[in-house]
Amino acid sequence: MSLITLTTDFGTKDHFVGAVKGAIYSELPDAKIVDITHGISPFNITETAYILKNSYKSFPEKTIHIVGVDSELSPENKHIALLLDNHYFICPDNGLISMIASEINPTQIVEINIHDRIESSFPVLDVFVQVACFIARGGSLGVIGKEIQSYKKIIEIQPKIDTNQSQIIGSVIYIDNYGNIISNISKKLFTEIGKGRNYRIKARRYTFEKIHQKYNDIINYTIEEDKKHYDGNKLAIFNSAGFIEIAIYRSNLKTVGSASTLLGLGYRDTITVEFY
Repeated sequence: MSLITLTTDFGTKDHFVGAVKGAIYSELPDAKIVDITHGISPFNITETAYILKNSYKSFPEKTIHIVGVDSELSPENKHIALLLDNHYFICPDNGLISMIASEINPTQIVEINIHDRIESSFPVLDVFVQVACFIARGGSLGVIGKEIQSYKKIIEIQPKIDTNQSQIIGSVIYIDNYGNIISNISKKLFTEIGKGRNYRIKARRYTFEKIHQKYNDIINYTIEEDKKHYDGNKLAIFNSAGFIEIAIYRSNLKTVGSASTLLGLGYRDTITVEFY
């Protein structure tokens, strides 16, 4: 049985997701299809990379991941298939792989060349599904296209370090369902650059001088008081994916508000860590 995941910005209102699944089942009736998400913000490559990077490792090796975000073929947006960390990815070469492959180099990358036989305005259905099913049957990447050595990289996904290593300049790469703000500054980078020094995190006019390990670390459980007193407090945390996140404790979008709305921070806004 083949395991195939789908990550797209298609949403669930239209026919697109159903058509892709139907095409896979027509080729592979015993396939197992898992939706990672179809709620990616339209054409948001960075959001796609963040979600995929933090979900693919939970799947068994040899899982095939179809990624349908900004997938229209063009001279600047080719289609690629690759083996990375013993997982297969079929996706546009639009930069999303640069975050997934930030610490692990792909074993093999090919530029898909079946477009000579197929012209399509829906490449996820007409091209990616064919490639996924071919791989699932045991086909090799070398048959799908010509091998290439590099892929497009997105600079904005990577934070910058100043020359004397006293500052990490990052940015917001994702706003989650709770309105919490996820930066591109990883715990690994923070530790390597910080070397145990004091620090402050700056996000617009707000400053944080402590990074918590859990959301409820801000509560003082030794004091008898109503714990709801802490609802709505701002905090910084290393989230489960290992990135610095700015959050509101027990945020409620209708009453308390979210970190994104209260702090006025959105996608690509700057978050800085200063060491001293």
